[in-house]
Amino acid sequence: MSKIVFTGGGSAGHVTLNLALIPFFLEKGWKVTYIGSYQGIERELIKKFETVKYRPIQTGKLRRYFSWQNFVDALKIPVGVLQAFRIVREEKPNIIFSKGGFVSFPVVLAGFLCHVPVVMHESDVTPGLANKMSLPFVSKFFTTFDDTVKYVKNKTKVEHVGPVMSDRFKDGDKQRALKLLKFTEDKPVLMFMGGSLGAKTLNDAVRKDISALLKKYQVIHLCGKGQFDTSLDVEGYKQFEYVDTELKDFMKAADVVISRAGSNAIFELLSEHKPMLLVPLPVGSSRGEQMLNAKSFQAKGYGEIIKDEDLVRSQLFMDTIDCVYKNKEKYVKAMEQSNFQSTNNIDLAQKVMNFASKK
Repeated sequence: MSKIVFTGGGSAGHVTLNLALIPFFLEKGWKVTYIGSYQGIERELIKKFETVKYRPIQTGKLRRYFSWQNFVDALKIPVGVLQAFRIVREEKPNIIFSKGGFVSFPVVLAGFLCHVPVVMHESDVTPGLANKMSLPFVSKFFTTFDDTVKYVKNKTKVEHVGPVMSDRFKDGDKQRALKLLKFTEDKPVLMFMGGSLGAKTLNDAVRKDISALLKKYQVIHLCGKGQFDTSLDVEGYKQFEYVDTELKDFMKAADVVISRAGSNAIFELLSEHKPMLLVPLPVGSSRGEQMLNAKSFQAKGYGEIIKDEDLVRSQLFMDTIDCVYKNKEKYVKAMEQSNFQSTNNIDLAQKVMNFASKK
């Protein structure tokens, strides 16, 4: 029996692609193991696959800024490598697929030490810190953007595949969403998406200005794990820490989506022709990749940008949302006329299988 180990976590962006690929491997009779963290969101998401064995390891968060916690986490990384090494030795996979996030580096290194081929995927223009550290130890590097090749010394291991789109929005139903949300059809719907871990500044802006928002719109608020506000329960506003199967219906119901600018999220919005207001992570909290993503989409006419630090300016926040809603047909037309090309999850899974068969 062929075997594969998936890894990736810390946020849903480092898990979503794995969730799309796993069913194909299961259908082909592969044994699938997932190595993730003890408390990360990936542990909960993988539960949907009853036959996938979840193996947790210690993880140390990789930060780009000074924190005393860095010294504690630095000690966790070698422990995680030893745990991952033991798991890889036990499972004896044909291949390892890494989506990144701080849990992935120990698994990639363990695969290299065990002489197991590792393939890795990067969604953004520039490799994330975990992927950058992992690059010397992987055999194949799949990228979403052409430009990513500039950041890799060994060009031969890079293959541009474009955004990998699953069918998770297939058969979405607006009416089903409105019924679940108890929304009406006479008011437009905004959907705020701060990512699986939420975005505190975006959450704060929504809640501070909820009265003004509800005068014109109905609001779906995906606030992130642990950020649900039990004190806020008003008509026309629904908040969720995280949604899975319902998201396809919510997406159909949304007239405008306000989102972080991670690659996975914005390409999905493009594929669904959703006018977008993008709130990139500030440079101090990231390496600046979300601003690059957002500016690229703004230049192509798919939506607008508001800076994270400007969310506190209520009037600017409202005016920008109103502007995107007012001009939504313009953004939809630009997206419909784009030369958007993607790879589906089945094609990428087949590439991974083919690569494993050659090793």
